[in-house]
Amino acid sequence: MHRATRLAVAVVAMFPVSGVYGASIGLRLVADGLDRPLAITHAGDGSGRLFIVEQVGRIRVLDGSALAPTPFLDITPLVSCCQERGLLGLAFHPDYEVNGQFYVNYTDRSGDTRIVRYIVTPDPSLADPGSATVLLAIEQPFANHNGGQLAFGPDGYLFIAVGDGGSGGDPFDNGQNGFSLLGKILRLDVDAGTPYAIPVDNPFRFDPGARDEVWATGLRNPWRFSFDRLTGDLFIADVGQNAWEEVNFEPVTSAGGNNYGWRRMEGSHCFDPSAGCAEERFVLPILEYSHAEGCSVTGGFRYRGSQIPELFGIYVFGDFCSGRIWSATVDEAGLWTRSELLGTSLAISSFGEDEAGELYVVDLGGAVYRFERTPDMGQGELGSGVTR
Repeated sequence: MHRATRLAVAVVAMFPVSGVYGASIGLRLVADGLDRPLAITHAGDGSGRLFIVEQVGRIRVLDGSALAPTPFLDITPLVSCCQERGLLGLAFHPDYEVNGQFYVNYTDRSGDTRIVRYIVTPDPSLADPGSATVLLAIEQPFANHNGGQLAFGPDGYLFIAVGDGGSGGDPFDNGQNGFSLLGKILRLDVDAGTPYAIPVDNPFRFDPGARDEVWATGLRNPWRFSFDRLTGDLFIADVGQNAWEEVNFEPVTSAGGNNYGWRRMEGSHCFDPSAGCAEERFVLPILEYSHAEGCSVTGGFRYRGSQIPELFGIYVFGDFCSGRIWSATVDEAGLWTRSELLGTSLAISSFGEDEAGELYVVDLGGAVYRFERTPDMGQGELGSGVTR
């Protein structure tokens, strides 16, 4: 679809949040003209800048309301693109303001995953492309299911999402193979060792049946995960096969080692085998939806900003195919419930936070939007949730 047409039809249904009359949520355009944007994050350096990942291999800087004309980093010659390949993830070191280190996740020209550290130059608007240090190179047997998310946890360790290696149905059963890094969440200490060390409390560190780097297993394609910036809890959105999309949850007190069931299970349902798959060792998702509502979950964030108080503490996520955005809440018994927050025509590739905890959504078609409170709209009123 032509870009101008996409913007014209990106009409969002406005819904009151948490039953508060007159408090509605909309999306405001903050950047467009991007080339297949996949992620947005901040550096935590007090600059207020946002960094946008373009799938082709560039990191763009949004400073205030304008995109800098020169990319922060351009590694397009190193990156294979597109479909599910490309520059897929970005994370800034917690001490970036001091050490200038950041990390990227991309598929190289052979289609294999590379986790690489770069360093900023004395000019804070430019990274040094010659500073690359490869932490991990993971062979990918197929072109799809590469995962892509990177994020530092509240413990200061780097977490990495890796898909099951692709094709369909996880033909090599990588999700359940402890010796494979595919179909996992990994956890590395990037401040020790060469090029990294294994955290002393990684759950499989002394297990001869699994790789030391592994934090969680049984995942199909954990495209996006996030940490609650207030509590440290972890939300992992795992893209499903043919029927179910899921979101998994780990409290900050988790010791790791969770097995989320793939390929035995898709969500809370049997996949292979088609019956009798349930095992006590599998951790079931807190949220799931069928392909009647979408086809590819895009994990979001638990809102901790200040501009939309009705959203505080609510987990916001969406679907790439349907453009739907949901809000999810948990009750005292630990049961999660979701409701549709916004209906959009966006190809939702990611969500992101700025330094203040305000929430953004990324449209693969080339734009980034910020969530905003629109108190002037009445309960249940419909309107154009995308403003320019």
